[in-house]
Amino acid sequence: MQEVAGIDLGGTNIKIGRFDREGNCTKHFSIPTPQPSTPEAVLEAIWRGLGQIVSSFDKLQAIGICTPGPADSSGRVARLAINLAGWKDIPVAGFLQDRTKLPVVVANDGNCAGLGEAWLGAGRGYRNMIMLTLGTGVGGAILLDGKLYTGSYGAAGELGLINLSADGPECNSGNRGSLEQHISALAVLRETGKEPAEWGALAAAGEPHALEFWRKYGHYLGMGLTSLVYVLTPELIILGGGIAASSQFFVPAAEKEIIDRVLLPSRQDLKIVTAELGNRSGMLGAAKLAWQMLERQN
Repeated sequence: MQEVAGIDLGGTNIKIGRFDREGNCTKHFSIPTPQPSTPEAVLEAIWRGLGQIVSSFDKLQAIGICTPGPADSSGRVARLAINLAGWKDIPVAGFLQDRTKLPVVVANDGNCAGLGEAWLGAGRGYRNMIMLTLGTGVGGAILLDGKLYTGSYGAAGELGLINLSADGPECNSGNRGSLEQHISALAVLRETGKEPAEWGALAAAGEPHALEFWRKYGHYLGMGLTSLVYVLTPELIILGGGIAASSQFFVPAAEKEIIDRVLLPSRQDLKIVTAELGNRSGMLGAAKLAWQMLERQN
């Protein structure tokens, strides 16, 4: 049976799995991300981890890996990873290819999450969609005509960094008032003193202030989505990440903003749904990238 490895590199954990062409995972496990998370330490940990999912690398066809930041357009270099120590222009694919003698492709973790959901999750059957990952930060992915869109230099799809207000809080990207600075978990904690999970529990109990908090959250999310809908006219918007667990409390407000602000031809039959794959989406999307790379080479 032909298989590839899918790797999801995060600031806390590294998830590694073995996948067949249909996306079935035959073996997977998670290891802590080395601290400090220098390129040398992390890549060595990944190399050792790969050895735990296969007895011999000739049993794999390729490797896909997602990192918390943009990759170059060739899918070989991790250009930047803000949450990892010293990660700038790291030749991830070259390192792993030299060790394993297998083709390797690298991509942004938000892109891989979107690709995984499009393959076997909430996006099945849709050709044009976007995904927002609502967590510590806000990531994203764009799929057009069934294909992941990353732009000329591999950095497209940073949907959380679009501008929402001219004089809002500073963003790590250098922007001010980005969507991320209004709806990320860090933004929620900064502005309210509570974690999103706390607001979710309060809303589930019917607490009025919590319900109003989520209405305002949906208002900001909807404003950001309005710009994306006008530019991309997706059929589907998928919401992932930890904050999406409370989507029932804020999606109605987001939908109202889109209805109020977007002309009907640009939002025709648009649906907003929550992600289905949870923490598996990045690993699965990385595996899908590996299969796509092999298809292009054949």
